[in-house]
Amino acid sequence: MEHLLNPIVKKISISAIRDIGNKVDQDPSIINFTIGKPDFVTPDSILEAGKRAIDERKISYTHNAGVLELRQAVSDFVKRHYQLMYDPEDEILITTGASEGLDVAFRTILEPGDEVILPAPIYPGYEPLIRMCNAVPVFVDTRKNDCKITPQLIKENLTEKTKCVLLPYPSNPTGTILNMEELEEIANFLRGKDIFIVSDEIYSELTYDVKHVSIASLPGMKDQCIVVNGLSKSHAMTGWRVGYTLAPRSVTKEMFKVHAYICVCASSISQYAAIEALKQDLPEVEIMRQEYKKRRDFIYDCIMDMGLDAIKPDGAFYIFVSIEKTGLKSNEFINQLVEKEKVAVIPGYGFSEYGEGYIRLSYACSMEDLKEGMRRIKRFVDSLKEVKVN
Repeated sequence: MEHLLNPIVKKISISAIRDIGNKVDQDPSIINFTIGKPDFVTPDSILEAGKRAIDERKISYTHNAGVLELRQAVSDFVKRHYQLMYDPEDEILITTGASEGLDVAFRTILEPGDEVILPAPIYPGYEPLIRMCNAVPVFVDTRKNDCKITPQLIKENLTEKTKCVLLPYPSNPTGTILNMEELEEIANFLRGKDIFIVSDEIYSELTYDVKHVSIASLPGMKDQCIVVNGLSKSHAMTGWRVGYTLAPRSVTKEMFKVHAYICVCASSISQYAAIEALKQDLPEVEIMRQEYKKRRDFIYDCIMDMGLDAIKPDGAFYIFVSIEKTGLKSNEFINQLVEKEKVAVIPGYGFSEYGEGYIRLSYACSMEDLKEGMRRIKRFVDSLKEVKVN
């Protein structure tokens, strides 16, 4: 029966992140810098809210769009943090993680043959969603611009088939962000064009030197924007699977249909826990952010000390490191690193062809693991230098 399967699905590969992460996860001797999974526990008050939801038997279907109290909490949160104005009644959807939010957004706006501009290197999860809509991902090489998309790069790749520009900032894998000036330039170029902007802001709470700005908050941009966010990274709630979308009511009305048929509604228990996460600014969230910043500074200094090159991340919890000086391809580098030093990282080719020659390290792990892992990586890099000399 295999010949009857959807050929688009058959061509899709499991992401290098999951493939490699799953392979090394079962070996406790390997220090794992692969998966972007916070090593923190979900804050106690959120856990207690989830328990109360079970005790109070809040275990039935909710409204398809999500519990209204949670949609109101989302509305208040994004207004408080990012000056975004969205009506909880008809402009917010609660989704099963940000991943479903992206899927719903693409299914709603894309038709066969439509093109989506993607700034690369980029998280591999977008391309399959776009291809399953019979649309076309257009990868744009941003490496010469500190891995940031610009109006000029968009213009160079714009065609009559362009339906959407994706803004995945703070970025996975590079940790780069777009500041206010950069966003304003993009907004000025795209404003009024028949082009959607899907803004994936899942790392919006994890910025270190500059506060996150959403392009949807800029004058005249709300009507073109679909903002996707969630609680997995900011509140260490990966397994709870709570995301949300923000979009004008005319767009949300259509996204609602897709969402309702995909999953009916997000988990009721998770939704009630998420109310606790968003209704006030929890101190644990800031503590986690500060700890990530310490780790960012540590790992960046270590990379520089090795003589390798990397952009210092402004957000998220990844660093994208050029291994060009080692003379190895990214796949050779990661395989030898696991074999010789028991450290696992992600090869750059997992983030499009423009990621070749790089590796991604996640610092969403303990400082103890970071120190030992970086010591091993330095030893490995130094051994490569010795081979070159000899």
